[in-house]
Amino acid sequence: MIETYLTRTLGQHEERRRKERRTHLSDTQALRFRSSKEVSTERQASIGPTLLLSYSTDAGMMWVGLPKLVAAVSNAGGLGILTGLTAGSPEKLRESIREVRKLTSKPFAVNLTFLPSISPPPYGEYAQVIIDEGVKVAETAGGPAAGPIITMYKNAGIFVIHKCTSIRHAKSAAKLGVDMLSIDGLECAGHPGEDDVGGLILLALAAKNLKIPYVASGGIGNGRGLAAAIALGAEGVNCGTLFMATEESYIHPNIKAAMVAATERDTTHIFRTLHNTARVFKNKVAMEVVSKERRPGGVEFPEIAPLVSGARGKSVYETGDVDAGVWSASPVMGLIDEVVSCEALLKKMESEAEEILLRGASMVKRESKL
Repeated sequence: MIETYLTRTLGQHEERRRKERRTHLSDTQALRFRSSKEVSTERQASIGPTLLLSYSTDAGMMWVGLPKLVAAVSNAGGLGILTGLTAGSPEKLRESIREVRKLTSKPFAVNLTFLPSISPPPYGEYAQVIIDEGVKVAETAGGPAAGPIITMYKNAGIFVIHKCTSIRHAKSAAKLGVDMLSIDGLECAGHPGEDDVGGLILLALAAKNLKIPYVASGGIGNGRGLAAAIALGAEGVNCGTLFMATEESYIHPNIKAAMVAATERDTTHIFRTLHNTARVFKNKVAMEVVSKERRPGGVEFPEIAPLVSGARGKSVYETGDVDAGVWSASPVMGLIDEVVSCEALLKKMESEAEEILLRGASMVKRESKL
């Protein structure tokens, strides 16, 4: 049986705290992941690896990582991740965190994504709410602006997972003291970076170059993808698009149906010429943006801003109009055949991965040393 890596680690941490009666510390201060070497040694002595099955929403997946879905993922054995900026204000985020706690007693995380902005949100205030509310795990993503927030989290004893689209950025995040990395390949929805490196090579490079645990993100749509991620050295997977089409997702049924009907070819990249690439569903609005970018001389952002506004993207999920705005999705849609519960999805994913890993192990024949 495949066990959730983070859930077990947090459970061990809580038990240790109770025994030590460390009442003066927050309930995350002593949380630390075991080293990759320790995990590898443990794997050699057991059938199933321990791992983190994680649901995450990045900035492009705004309006999706809301309390009901977050709790459903955690209750199903994964790690639900609340999208912090979706709340709209630090105090609204506090309310969202408390709402999640009413729906689950399991661990969950909160994401903050740092992207270029003319008027950036008060990240420090959002982070302070996350700290004050005793959240055990935080996910960060984005550029240098994430640094001070990561430091805040670490000083508060929070376990930090940082999302990266390149090995050089992963190494920089490791130097800041993050506990785990989420390695995002080109296949991911939202912002895949500008290097255009697919997950297969990026994860192999992570195994070769990184010294802290990491999970695979982008293009993971079933148990076979999970098994492949484990083979590539990941402790588990980080999925977004896959959970958009679940029963607990707030997204309008029309959008879920469109995702089930879509193939792996139904996404496109926008903002390529602006060096802020984003993978989105291939609809009329997205193709209009692409058309403008391909004109001689390209396009300036103010011209396409009305097309890609967050309000229009949010309306897609609320009204069910596929063409109302741009919305993030990955080629994983080609692997989605039906809308199921988070519990059914994770159970099937785990079962498939376990079967594939055991079958692969049975094919290995060791030569006798006698």
